[in-house]
Amino acid sequence: MDNEIYKDIIKLLKNSKNPASGSYFDVEKEVNIIVKNSHAIISFNIDPQNVKIFEDHKDIIQKKILEIKNLISAQVIMTSEKKNGEQAKKNVHENKYDIPVKNIIAIASGKGGVGKSTVAVNLAIALKNIGKSVVLLDADIYGPSIPRMMGISKKPITNENKKLIPLEAHGIKCMSIGFLISEETPAIWRGPMVMKALEQLFTSVEWGESEYMIVDLPPGTGDTQLTIAQKVQMKGAIIVSTPQDIALIDARKGINMFKKVNIPVLGIIENMSYFICDNCNERHEIFSYGGAKEESIKMQTDFLGEIPLDKKIRICSDQGKPLANSINEETITKIYEGIAKKIIKY
Repeated sequence: MDNEIYKDIIKLLKNSKNPASGSYFDVEKEVNIIVKNSHAIISFNIDPQNVKIFEDHKDIIQKKILEIKNLISAQVIMTSEKKNGEQAKKNVHENKYDIPVKNIIAIASGKGGVGKSTVAVNLAIALKNIGKSVVLLDADIYGPSIPRMMGISKKPITNENKKLIPLEAHGIKCMSIGFLISEETPAIWRGPMVMKALEQLFTSVEWGESEYMIVDLPPGTGDTQLTIAQKVQMKGAIIVSTPQDIALIDARKGINMFKKVNIPVLGIIENMSYFICDNCNERHEIFSYGGAKEESIKMQTDFLGEIPLDKKIRICSDQGKPLANSINEETITKIYEGIAKKIIKY
């Protein structure tokens, strides 16, 4: 339902005139829209000189939007920022976290259950296997998976600078909120606490200099994703999806979110793409097949590869031994290394 409301808002605004210019709204450049549980927040990016004009029309715009079917509430916000030339660029960089990593890549998904964390871990291993220095950050505060998947149960210690020393496994430095709280303890935190924890994971850790940081994001398009977009100098994002339509709908939302916040989408990975039966050795496409590749064409982004549904991946993940690091598993290793080689070309 949220997706339909989102589309209806875009349609309405594309047919509405900007009160300052008299031309129709350029939704891509002038408007940011968030719809969650039938509640909408619509933010208009306006010139500071036109604030008064927009304020006079704000109630009219909000009233029109509230007429959209199934929409419960709508909050209209006007944002204006006066920046010029080099000062604008300077301010952008001043607001970013200072992280000594050349390329920071987010692994994202529109929904949970598509194997995003498994992909993040094995992709980090693959980058390491092709000779890159890699660190791995678990940005999922509510559901951290990296400790189990990397086989780490210790707690990090601090150095003389009072920074956390990341824990290392399989040749990769890692940090996760899961290292600081027990596996059974839920993080019952409100948004501001989550954002503060996220900031500390980025800035209060002695990462050292590395070529790549893989960031395992939580599913969806919420506060964590927006904070990282604003505060982290990203190389880009990779979207993980399974092939079926219900997953691709949410993958599309993830792609559109990153485009809205000006983070390049490096490509889409189709996970659980097919299954090879142990008994008959035949290929079965349990969750359909090829949906992510078709979506990449529609969304004008690269298709990075397809990963099979393989019980060995699940077993190794549970054991804390990423399959991409196994010398006895050439097929999965080659798939992940193939994706890693594509990524380093960006």
